[in-house]
Amino acid sequence: MPIPLLSGPGHLGEGLRLILRPGLRLFVLLPLLINLLLFVALIALATRQFGGWVESLMPSLPAWLSFLEYLLWPLFVALVLLIMFFSFTLLANLIAAPFNGFLAEKVESVVRGHDSAPPFHWSELLAMIPRTLGRELRKLAYFLPRALGLLALSLIPGLNLLAAPLWLLFGAWMMAVQYIDYPADNHKMSWDGMLAWLREKRWQSLGFGGATYAALLVPGLNVLLMPAAVAGATVFWVREEGQARLAQERR
Repeated sequence: MPIPLLSGPGHLGEGLRLILRPGLRLFVLLPLLINLLLFVALIALATRQFGGWVESLMPSLPAWLSFLEYLLWPLFVALVLLIMFFSFTLLANLIAAPFNGFLAEKVESVVRGHDSAPPFHWSELLAMIPRTLGRELRKLAYFLPRALGLLALSLIPGLNLLAAPLWLLFGAWMMAVQYIDYPADNHKMSWDGMLAWLREKRWQSLGFGGATYAALLVPGLNVLLMPAAVAGATVFWVREEGQARLAQERR
């Protein structure tokens, strides 16, 4: 019997293989190009403004405490990098949301063995924009209060020792929420229903999300891995019988 925690990374690996199929390349290359341009623009901006961002966040210290700046500098450098990472991820997901929904739909056809996808039409993609953007904003509303709570915990001496492992767990969970929501949304599963299903598959979800989170933290690779994560999440949906949970929700 496969270990649930290890099945998640396996789904991600299968997703990476799937996006290399000729019939799926169009839905991979378009968002990849957009996100690559966004990533280059963000790096160009950061090279000019990074020092200023860190200085603006650094607290003003009296002269007799100036030695603390050497201790605080790495902390605020890490904070700016974290803000940049989540800003890029947010913008990239907002831009790519319709493409990701469309990619998840096509990948599911392949995984289920009836790859009879019609030719690509922009009208079909455009019709998905309002729904997918609304779902992305729902994810943001779920993410922000929890992230702010963890950020506050990170600033409390003593308790901040718990912050690092909690950030890692939360990051893994959010990656599962972020990407498995695409096939779930394609099937009109409710937000609460999708979260409940992920909790039922907690170890599989954390395994998939953890592998995705680790890869997305690597600069450059995070741009390339997004379509693989969408495809892997769709494999997760099919293999872990997401539609069975959806049928229960609709009874």
